[in-house]
Amino acid sequence: MPSGFEWRQVAIVAAKEWRDRLRNRWLLAVAGIFAVFALAIGYFGAVQQGQVGFHGIEPTIASLASLVIYLVPLIALILGYDTIVGERERGALELLLSMPISRFEILCGKYLGLAAALASATALGFGVGLLPLSGELTVADGWRYAWFVASAILMGWAFLSVALCVSVLATDRVRASGAALALWFFFVLVFDLLLMGALVASNGGLDSGLFAALLMLNPADVFRLLNVFSSDQAQGMYGLATVMPPGWTQPVALCAVMAAWIALPFTFAYWRFR
Repeated sequence: MPSGFEWRQVAIVAAKEWRDRLRNRWLLAVAGIFAVFALAIGYFGAVQQGQVGFHGIEPTIASLASLVIYLVPLIALILGYDTIVGERERGALELLLSMPISRFEILCGKYLGLAAALASATALGFGVGLLPLSGELTVADGWRYAWFVASAILMGWAFLSVALCVSVLATDRVRASGAALALWFFFVLVFDLLLMGALVASNGGLDSGLFAALLMLNPADVFRLLNVFSSDQAQGMYGLATVMPPGWTQPVALCAVMAAWIALPFTFAYWRFR
């Protein structure tokens, strides 16, 4: 942390980012989207089997996880891609930099404000969405669902850090938005296809340790592993228990990888911004 760092300056910037998202109804809109999907999947998730109603927390989380992997990274990247480059184009960044506040405090404040908005929208949306079904949940189900929501927030923060890095590097908002969409396409759609292609091309000869290490290069896959290996039912559903070394499946190790995905892009963004 740079010398002269003041949390008060960071809190002021973070509060402004939070208020901006609350004022333009972004937070409520995202929370509403998550709530609708959580309720729909929780109640109608088994409609293909000719059944309606809540049928357990594990099938609900498995269905929600597939949706979250698409939605949360996209929302995080859209939320953060113009954080710096947008203010630079509007001329507001030059005014902000002329004030007695360091670049690290600016970047940290903006990230924390956006991270708080994203976490609030995710927790509120998924919490309200499953509230009508709360009477059918046990205490263990509640903790299991809370872990799922927390892991979704961690993934969102990782992609938000990537978006902040894009915003610092981009020369204008158009290029920043294009880069954000390209990164979403790569991490959510292309990465796993390339990994499966490499596994098939090697005729199953890809070392399990190398395979696990490659999965760590994608925060969406880390999120999937965090939820798969916290449930025996999900392990059987995804079939990953036989190909992942035990050391790579511990929640502490996976959370550490997710924390690295949050810290490293932010650190690079600060180095470039400085």
